[in-house]
Amino acid sequence: MAFPPKDRSGRPGRPAAPNSSGKGTGSRRNPAAPAPYKIPKPRLPKAAAVPQTRAPADDGTPREGDRIAKLLARAGVASRREIERYIAEGRIALDGEVITTPATILKNLRGVTVDGNPVAAPEPPRLFMFHKPSGLITAERDPTGRPTIYTALRNALPEGAGRVMPVGRLDINTEGLLLLTNDGELKRAMELPANAVPRTYRARTFGDVAQSQLDELMQGIEIEGIRYGPINANLERSTGRNKWIELTLTEGKNREVRRVLEHLGLEVSRLLRLRYGPFDLGELPRGAAEEVPQVVVERFRKGLAGDHATRVQQAVHAGKAVAPRAPKPVAKPAPVPEREPERPRRAGVQRVRLSPDAGKLVDKPTGRPPRRTGPRSGGKPGAKR
Repeated sequence: MAFPPKDRSGRPGRPAAPNSSGKGTGSRRNPAAPAPYKIPKPRLPKAAAVPQTRAPADDGTPREGDRIAKLLARAGVASRREIERYIAEGRIALDGEVITTPATILKNLRGVTVDGNPVAAPEPPRLFMFHKPSGLITAERDPTGRPTIYTALRNALPEGAGRVMPVGRLDINTEGLLLLTNDGELKRAMELPANAVPRTYRARTFGDVAQSQLDELMQGIEIEGIRYGPINANLERSTGRNKWIELTLTEGKNREVRRVLEHLGLEVSRLLRLRYGPFDLGELPRGAAEEVPQVVVERFRKGLAGDHATRVQQAVHAGKAVAPRAPKPVAKPAPVPEREPERPRRAGVQRVRLSPDAGKLVDKPTGRPPRRTGPRSGGKPGAKR
């Protein structure tokens, strides 16, 4: 077995392995010698991450305005996805020229037309509460011809309500509170899970379940590869195997409540949404709509805009967080008085005082008395008894 030649270059480090050709990569004088060890270059620290900003305009100035899809959605024309379809179909124009990209940045909607009709200035945000009956789908139109919520909203909404969009969705068999708004920005803010707007449902189920199983939903659950966040579920009442369960969550994924309850072995026969954030269904009749006062809408928008205390309160209401408490004052420990060190005592010896007038201390042995070597009392020295 042939060993590689030693490194005689005198440089620190270990010799490099020979290459695949079998020849060394050393110097000219000794080409068979391995190449000397090269000290790696020091790694420089990475530069701090630069926050992402909007791309500047063509002249280098900061870009102002928003995308046309966002502005039109805010004006209540349609959703952002529908606006993008309108642009692809050539239905939106600016000053008579058809817009070809949804990335068009505008400061306002002046000169924008949809199907040849000018877009009016955006109205103040409005919010409506609608008691959705079962059997209606939450969509503008259905290819199969099923009835939609807009069929019932024709007579439910007040005059001059304009075009409204649903906040979230309820499937065809779910009834209860459905919020409607004319502001696309408000709609998106209420649907984002990051804002932690709680939704409360009430489900009538058939099957066996214990409260301990419902408490485990606070840790989240994964079903068929889909992760669902914390759910605050409480068993209201039970009659045999028929049970009413109240659930509060903040995500609102597609058919989340039904899939979670079915995963627990329950059959959902009725599902109602009672609350969405601070808005309660109350005694609103089925199929009726009611407008939320403008003062309440503005206050709610300010809470969604970045009020951390409001988000924490909403998360606590949903059972997703614990209300923070003020830290308790830490009391300083009382100083411990210093004690004088005890004097060491000799092992096996106890010091006692003989009498008040003796004036001195003597050592009294505590163990076995020492052996006597002198004469015993009552006899002569060296005499035997």
